[in-house]
Amino acid sequence: MRRVLNLAVVYVADSARSLAQWWNAFWYTPADPTLLGVVRILTGLMLLYTHAVWGMALDAFFGPTAWLSKELVLSIQSDQFAYSFWWLVPSNWMWPAYGVSMLILALFTIGLWTRVTSIMALVVVISFAHRVPEALFGLDQINALLTLYLAIGKSGQALSVDRRMALRRRGAAAAQPAPSVSANLAQRLINVHMCVIYFFAGAAKLQGPAWWNGEAMWRAFANLEYQSTDMTWLAWHPWLSNLVTHVSVLWEIFFCVLIWRPRWRPVMLAGAVVMHVGIGACLGMWTFGLIMLVGCASFLPNEAVRQFVAALVPGRIAATPAARPLRDSPRETVDRVRRRENPEPVLTADQESRRRL
Repeated sequence: MRRVLNLAVVYVADSARSLAQWWNAFWYTPADPTLLGVVRILTGLMLLYTHAVWGMALDAFFGPTAWLSKELVLSIQSDQFAYSFWWLVPSNWMWPAYGVSMLILALFTIGLWTRVTSIMALVVVISFAHRVPEALFGLDQINALLTLYLAIGKSGQALSVDRRMALRRRGAAAAQPAPSVSANLAQRLINVHMCVIYFFAGAAKLQGPAWWNGEAMWRAFANLEYQSTDMTWLAWHPWLSNLVTHVSVLWEIFFCVLIWRPRWRPVMLAGAVVMHVGIGACLGMWTFGLIMLVGCASFLPNEAVRQFVAALVPGRIAATPAARPLRDSPRETVDRVRRRENPEPVLTADQESRRRL
């Protein structure tokens, strides 16, 4: 009995140690910052576009006679911690504040003073969203989460004005951006958050009967309010709309599991492209579909992204050290950590011959 208990204790301790090693390797292994730079540029371009749209009706959204008055919004948010710098901006300073906000987003996009402008960009995104909460949609939420994680990671280490300035100051010493723990942490946070979004989106769909009987996609295609492409021809092919309905739900639910499998990752990412481009083409929600694809881009292999960008910008990042794959299996990760912590001793020729005998 005592022997069994000892074996059980050793097994539990070994499992806990392996889990801790895998956890640290998953979150804190230094990663190539090139992919994070790509995500920053794409996110910044979307931020510039969406906030430029705000500017087309700035008075109606943020002016003294806005559709949602300051008093109404504050009453809606009375039990929330919802910060917005718009509460501090006088009406005659509205346009200058908007101009400064757009400048911050532009600097963040090109990667100038990124450690500061990334945080300021997050404040801008949150402030705009909280000033007009009734106009807050999925696009704004994804914008905010990506900006948050890009502010946590050093997203200006690659593909940025900051890097070009470093190259000029230090020359060859700055030619190779070192793999960064913060870059990996930001990438992992985006990865995990995308998994959470897709899982709960699929689980929420299962609460509606239209997703069980296969009618949900047909109802969306037949809704003239969102219809940007005539898909009513599906009325004569109900099996196809039923298939699309069920496949989309299954894809969302199992995304959080299959995306981590190297063999399934291309399939799941291709499914994301098909689904979000389809939403944009058929339902007109291009901005939401594109920003979701930016989030999915965080699952791309770092090495492949580095080589692709190096081909576009030769001589600048071609020498960047190759990053590790997106994720090893738990066993491979633990074995790698153990080898690093307990390297094999170097044997002399005499010791090596004795070992072989």
